[in-house]
Amino acid sequence: MSDAVYKTVDVVGSSQSSIEDAISGAIARASRTIDHIGWFEVGEIRGHVEDGKVAHYQVGLKIGFRLD
Repeated sequence: MSDAVYKTVDVVGSSQSSIEDAISGAIARASRTIDHIGWFEVGEIRGHVEDGKVAHYQVGLKIGFRLD
């Protein structure tokens, strides 16, 4: 096994539907410009409420990837 170097970036995904959609959307978008994504870590979950209901989700992610 060869040595590898990894890097992380922080992103925030958002969705009106669910936390899972916010995570999936953030990873899908990041993968368009970042190669070799290998993992993610959820750092924070937040959102806002309108008329007593959840209106929007935001999820802060740390995305890890291997450098070439």
